[in-house]
Amino acid sequence: MELGKKSPYVGYEYKEVTVKSDQASLYMDCYENFGWELDENIQTVSQFHMVTLRMKRDRKIVNKMELTRLQRNFEACANEIDKLEQSKSSVATLWSLVVGIIGTAFMAGSVFAVTHEPPIYWLCVLLAFPGFLGWIFPYFIYSLKVTAQTKKIQPIIEAKQDEIYEICKKGHDLL
Repeated sequence: MELGKKSPYVGYEYKEVTVKSDQASLYMDCYENFGWELDENIQTVSQFHMVTLRMKRDRKIVNKMELTRLQRNFEACANEIDKLEQSKSSVATLWSLVVGIIGTAFMAGSVFAVTHEPPIYWLCVLLAFPGFLGWIFPYFIYSLKVTAQTKKIQPIIEAKQDEIYEICKKGHDLL
Protein backbone atom coordinates (compact mmCIF):
# COMPACT_ATOMS: atom_id res chain seq x y z
CA MET A 1 0.00 0.00 0.00
CA GLU A 2 1.31 3.42 -0.92
CA LEU A 3 1.96 6.00 1.71
CA GLY A 4 -1.00 8.31 2.18
CA LYS A 5 -3.57 5.98 0.58
CA LYS A 6 -6.18 4.44 2.83
CA SER A 7 -7.44 0.93 2.36
CA PRO A 8 -11.21 0.63 1.89
CA TYR A 9 -13.28 0.12 5.00
CA VAL A 10 -14.40 -3.45 5.64
CA GLY A 11 -16.89 -4.24 8.38
CA TYR A 12 -16.48 -7.70 9.88
CA GLU A 13 -18.70 -10.08 11.79
CA TYR A 14 -17.02 -12.33 14.33
CA LYS A 15 -17.47 -15.90 15.48
CA GLU A 16 -15.96 -18.05 18.20
CA VAL A 17 -16.06 -21.83 18.01
CA THR A 18 -14.71 -24.19 20.68
CA VAL A 19 -13.77 -27.62 19.35
CA LYS A 20 -11.63 -30.59 20.31
CA SER A 21 -8.01 -29.88 19.49
CA ASP A 22 -7.75 -32.88 17.16
CA GLN A 23 -10.61 -31.46 15.07
CA ALA A 24 -9.37 -27.85 14.90
CA SER A 25 -7.86 -28.20 11.42
CA LEU A 26 -11.07 -29.69 10.04
CA TYR A 27 -13.14 -26.83 11.46
CA MET A 28 -10.73 -24.16 10.21
CA ASP A 29 -10.73 -25.67 6.72
CA CYS A 30 -14.51 -26.02 6.64
CA TYR A 31 -15.29 -22.53 7.97
CA GLU A 32 -13.04 -21.02 5.28
CA ASN A 33 -15.52 -22.38 2.74
CA PHE A 34 -18.24 -20.22 4.31
CA GLY A 35 -16.19 -17.03 4.11
CA TRP A 36 -14.63 -17.14 7.58
CA GLU A 37 -10.95 -16.56 8.20
CA LEU A 38 -8.94 -16.79 11.40
CA ASP A 39 -8.69 -13.44 13.13
CA GLU A 40 -4.95 -12.73 13.17
CA ASN A 41 -5.45 -10.03 15.84
CA ILE A 42 -6.50 -12.57 18.47
CA GLN A 43 -4.60 -15.68 19.53
CA THR A 44 -6.30 -19.07 19.46
CA VAL A 45 -6.91 -20.32 23.02
CA SER A 46 -6.25 -23.96 23.92
CA GLN A 47 -7.32 -25.63 27.18
CA PHE A 48 -8.04 -29.21 28.25
CA HIS A 49 -7.80 -30.69 24.72
CA MET A 50 -10.18 -27.98 23.46
CA VAL A 51 -9.37 -25.09 21.14
CA THR A 52 -11.28 -21.84 20.75
CA LEU A 53 -11.12 -20.58 17.18
CA ARG A 54 -11.80 -16.89 16.67
CA MET A 55 -12.80 -15.99 13.15
CA LYS A 56 -14.08 -13.06 11.13
CA ARG A 57 -15.69 -12.47 7.76
CA ASP A 58 -16.84 -9.52 5.68
CA ARG A 59 -20.34 -8.41 6.72
CA LYS A 60 -21.19 -7.67 3.09
CA ILE A 61 -20.08 -11.01 1.71
CA VAL A 62 -21.93 -12.15 -1.40
CA ASN A 63 -24.46 -15.01 -0.90
CA LYS A 64 -24.39 -14.53 2.86
CA MET A 65 -27.79 -16.16 3.44
CA GLU A 66 -26.92 -19.30 1.48
CA LEU A 67 -23.47 -19.50 3.10
CA THR A 68 -25.06 -19.23 6.55
CA ARG A 69 -27.53 -21.99 5.69
CA LEU A 70 -24.70 -24.24 4.49
CA GLN A 71 -22.69 -23.38 7.60
CA ARG A 72 -25.59 -24.47 9.83
CA ASN A 73 -25.84 -27.74 7.89
CA PHE A 74 -22.10 -28.27 8.40
CA GLU A 75 -22.41 -27.57 12.14
CA ALA A 76 -25.34 -30.01 12.44
CA CYS A 77 -23.37 -32.74 10.65
CA ALA A 78 -20.30 -32.08 12.82
CA ASN A 79 -22.44 -32.35 15.98
CA GLU A 80 -23.94 -35.62 14.75
CA ILE A 81 -20.45 -37.01 14.16
CA ASP A 82 -19.43 -35.99 17.71
CA LYS A 83 -22.49 -37.75 19.16
CA LEU A 84 -21.81 -40.86 17.08
CA GLU A 85 -18.18 -40.90 18.25
CA GLN A 86 -19.33 -40.64 21.87
CA SER A 87 -21.86 -43.43 21.39
CA LYS A 88 -19.06 -45.84 20.49
CA SER A 89 -17.97 -46.02 24.11
CA SER A 90 -21.11 -45.04 26.00
CA VAL A 91 -22.93 -48.34 25.39
CA ALA A 92 -19.79 -50.28 26.25
CA THR A 93 -19.32 -48.27 29.43
CA LEU A 94 -22.91 -48.93 30.50
CA TRP A 95 -22.59 -52.69 30.01
CA SER A 96 -19.25 -52.78 31.84
CA LEU A 97 -20.63 -50.83 34.78
CA VAL A 98 -23.67 -53.08 35.11
CA VAL A 99 -21.54 -56.24 35.11
CA GLY A 100 -19.07 -54.65 37.57
CA ILE A 101 -21.87 -53.63 39.95
CA ILE A 102 -23.40 -57.11 39.82
CA GLY A 103 -19.95 -58.58 40.56
CA THR A 104 -19.59 -56.19 43.49
CA ALA A 105 -22.99 -57.29 44.83
CA PHE A 106 -21.87 -60.93 44.73
CA MET A 107 -18.61 -59.99 46.46
CA ALA A 108 -20.55 -58.12 49.16
CA GLY A 109 -22.65 -61.25 49.70
CA SER A 110 -19.44 -63.24 50.00
CA VAL A 111 -18.10 -60.86 52.64
CA PHE A 112 -21.35 -61.00 54.58
CA ALA A 113 -21.23 -64.81 54.47
CA VAL A 114 -17.69 -64.95 55.86
CA THR A 115 -18.38 -62.36 58.58
CA HIS A 116 -21.58 -64.12 59.64
CA GLU A 117 -21.46 -65.77 63.05
CA PRO A 118 -20.62 -68.65 62.55
CA PRO A 119 -18.94 -68.06 59.15
CA ILE A 120 -20.55 -69.79 56.17
CA TYR A 121 -17.45 -70.62 54.12
CA TRP A 122 -19.18 -72.61 51.39
CA LEU A 123 -21.51 -69.66 50.67
CA CYS A 124 -18.54 -67.26 50.74
CA VAL A 125 -16.73 -69.31 48.07
CA LEU A 126 -19.93 -69.76 46.06
CA LEU A 127 -20.57 -65.99 45.97
CA ALA A 128 -16.92 -64.96 45.54
CA PHE A 129 -16.53 -66.83 42.25
CA PRO A 130 -19.18 -64.81 40.30
CA GLY A 131 -17.97 -61.72 42.21
CA PHE A 132 -14.45 -62.07 40.81
CA LEU A 133 -15.84 -62.79 37.35
CA GLY A 134 -17.95 -59.62 37.65
CA TRP A 135 -14.77 -57.67 38.32
CA ILE A 136 -12.74 -59.28 35.51
CA PHE A 137 -15.27 -59.42 32.65
CA PRO A 138 -16.05 -55.68 32.35
CA TYR A 139 -12.71 -55.05 30.64
CA PHE A 140 -13.42 -57.66 27.99
CA ILE A 141 -17.05 -56.63 27.64
CA TYR A 142 -15.96 -53.01 27.11
CA SER A 143 -13.45 -53.99 24.42
CA LEU A 144 -15.93 -56.20 22.56
CA LYS A 145 -18.77 -53.67 22.72
CA VAL A 146 -16.57 -50.79 21.53
CA THR A 147 -15.36 -52.90 18.60
CA ALA A 148 -18.91 -53.95 17.68
CA GLN A 149 -20.30 -50.42 18.03
CA THR A 150 -17.42 -48.99 15.98
CA LYS A 151 -18.10 -51.43 13.14
CA LYS A 152 -21.78 -50.51 13.26
CA ILE A 153 -21.31 -46.71 13.43
CA GLN A 154 -18.25 -46.15 11.23
CA PRO A 155 -20.17 -46.25 7.91
CA ILE A 156 -22.62 -43.66 9.26
CA ILE A 157 -19.74 -41.40 10.34
CA GLU A 158 -18.11 -41.73 6.93
CA ALA A 159 -21.39 -40.83 5.22
CA LYS A 160 -21.68 -37.72 7.42
CA GLN A 161 -18.09 -36.76 6.57
CA ASP A 162 -18.91 -37.08 2.87
CA GLU A 163 -21.94 -34.87 3.46
CA ILE A 164 -19.71 -32.28 5.17
CA TYR A 165 -17.33 -32.28 2.19
CA GLU A 166 -20.26 -31.75 -0.20
CA ILE A 167 -21.56 -28.86 1.92
CA CYS A 168 -18.09 -27.27 2.00
CA LYS A 169 -17.74 -27.67 -1.75
CA LYS A 170 -21.06 -25.86 -2.28
CA GLY A 171 -19.92 -23.10 0.07
CA HIS A 172 -16.59 -22.78 -1.70
CA ASP A 173 -18.35 -22.51 -5.07
CA LEU A 174 -20.48 -19.62 -3.74
CA LEU A 175 -17.46 -17.57 -2.68
